[in-house]
Amino acid sequence: MKRSSSALVSLAFAIILAGCGEKEKEPAAAIKGGGEIVKGVTVAEVVTTPIDESVEFTGTVRSRTTAVVAARVAGSVVLLRVREGDRVKKGELLARLEARESHASAAAASAGVDEARRALDEAVARRKLAAATFERYQRLFNEQAVTRQEFDVKQTEKELAEQGVARAEARLKQADEFSGGAGAVADYTRITSPIAGIITARHADLGSSLFPSQPIFTIEDEGSYLIELSIPESLLPKVKAGARVEVTLDAIPGSRTIPISEIVPAADPSSRTFVAKVPLAVKGVRSGMFGRGRVALGRSVDSLAVAKGAVVERGALTSVWVVDAEKRARMRLVKTGKAVGDRVVILSGLSSGERVVTAGAERVSEGARVE
Repeated sequence: MKRSSSALVSLAFAIILAGCGEKEKEPAAAIKGGGEIVKGVTVAEVVTTPIDESVEFTGTVRSRTTAVVAARVAGSVVLLRVREGDRVKKGELLARLEARESHASAAAASAGVDEARRALDEAVARRKLAAATFERYQRLFNEQAVTRQEFDVKQTEKELAEQGVARAEARLKQADEFSGGAGAVADYTRITSPIAGIITARHADLGSSLFPSQPIFTIEDEGSYLIELSIPESLLPKVKAGARVEVTLDAIPGSRTIPISEIVPAADPSSRTFVAKVPLAVKGVRSGMFGRGRVALGRSVDSLAVAKGAVVERGALTSVWVVDAEKRARMRLVKTGKAVGDRVVILSGLSSGERVVTAGAERVSEGARVE
């Protein structure tokens, strides 16, 4: 019995030692073999390629035609027919002001025209009477029936009557002009649209008291938008009117290549930039949108570039997966430049000849074996 028990204890101890030996070997095998194996990814070699040199500018979309409708007389708003987003036609009534002083002046001017017209009628009648009297006295004078003095008096009365008609006509014309001006001022209480477009801003509410030149509405023509790019003064000799610009808008997908239509000759003294205007015929564009414009400078430089799929952005960090000589994936922080087509220029962090993961980077982890 004692020999059997001793044999069993020895056998159990041997089994335990064997198990411990296998556990110690497993980590060594894991270290030697590496981490997980990743398959189905695309790896490409980083090479130096000629890239067309270009420069990118930022800009803002604006309407080519913008009308700020302001009050031309003082008054209070008694009617508002439109609000932001409404489309209006040229000449459409937008609002009405109450200005009693203007209407009173127009009524007084109209009454002045009536009075001047009656004065002219009276002067014409006097001239007619004076002319008829002068003709009778002229016959009598020829017959020597009246004295020379009596004849001269009637001739003078005739000339004065003619001058009276001329003065009355001048007063009537003056009254007409004054009445037309007063009527026009009174008509300024009707606020109409000077262009066809969309209301983008309303600066007054019902009951508001307005003064001359105070804005009421802002109207933009929807049919003509453009993007205004800010060109640094150092690059103005390289960017001319007619140069083609690749325009991209953050709010609208895709890009379009459009020539510059105009460059404003005066620079902004605060930013030292010139404004280049690029017309846009893009559906859905609105004033105030942010955009970019890229202009080619007409020469190329040798640069390192990788496919866009190789670049991994995590927060503020930009990296790529580099595959080393042992086919292990290593994360490498890089500094990227501009995007050219489906490739991104690498400014630092990579060298020519290195291999990077260009597709399937989301499945790669640090130290993984890439096959």
